[in-house]
Formats: sequence, C-alpha cells, structure tokens
Amino acid sequence: MRFPIVAVALAYACLPALAAAQGSPVADAFRDNAKHIGDHLMAAADEMPADKYSFKPTPAQMSFAEIVGHLSDGNDYLCGAIGAMKAPTRAKVAATDGKDKLVARLKETFAFCDQALASLDDSKLSEQLPFFGGKTKSRASVMTLTTGDWADHYSQSAIYLRLNGLLPPTAKKPGA
Repeated sequence: MRFPIVAVALAYACLPALAAAQGSPVADAFRDNAKHIGDHLMAAADEMPADKYSFKPTPAQMSFAEIVGHLSDGNDYLCGAIGAMKAPTRAKVAATDGKDKLVARLKETFAFCDQALASLDDSKLSEQLPFFGGKTKSRASVMTLTTGDWADHYSQSAIYLRLNGLLPPTAKKPGA
C-alpha cells in the first residue's frame, strides 16, 4: 500500500515540471491572437478615410472614431490586467480629435499590449483579476473575453468599411 502513495506523491511533484516542459500554449495562442487581430484593427483604422471617422450606420451605434477610442481604452485596461502591468498614463483622446490622433493612440495601446503580454505564461491562468464593476474573473476568462471583444470590434469595423465602399484588411488579397 505504501508504494502507490509514494508513486502518486511523486507524480504530483512532477506535474509542475511536466507543465513547464509543455510551454504555455494558452498564453502563446493569446499573444498570437493579439498580434494578428491588432494588425487587422490598426489596418482597418488606417483604411477608413479621416472624413468618415464620424460615420455610424444608425444614431444608436458608435461612430468609427468612437470604436477606435474604445479599443484604445480597452487595450490599456485589459492588457494591463492580463499582463499584470500598469498601463502608461496617457492624455485623453476624444472621438473628435481626428483620425491621426486616434490611430496613433490605437497603435500605442497595441504596443503596450505587446509589452504587457510578453512575459505571460499559463502558470497563473486561474488567478483572479479585478474586472469591470468590482467583480473578479480568472485571467483565462479575461483573456477569452478580450479575444471576443477584439473580434467583435474588428467585425464592426469591417462592416463600417464595407458600408463606405471599402474592403476590410482581411478581405484584401495579399500584396493588394
């Protein structure tokens, strides 16, 4: 009876080393997604003409400029929380500040995401993080919500581009 207990204890002791040997597939996938969707979102922001930044399909929807500003604010908050890094203090940028300022800010915040997520690994996926409204969620949950949020806003941006006769970045042929 003693051998099985020792074998189980030894197996549990080896689990962290085995997990480390496997790398961090979740963190790696999240970083990869952040890079690709960030590239698409920044390209969409570049693609929309400056005079169309106030465009919104209906009065109830956000303008394209508001989407870009919302993404920038969200990147600082979400990537900072996920990567356990305080976002830089930035001057406020408003939807009325124009395309150049909004695109520059979006690029700054995705650069911050790259920095904040650089050391992310799978060892703390269950750690509870503060989230909107005083709630807490696991790091894995915040990562999943962030991936969905980026996809939602890219889809929204792609629709706004198409409604203005433009192709979204992912609809263009490579090199076009």
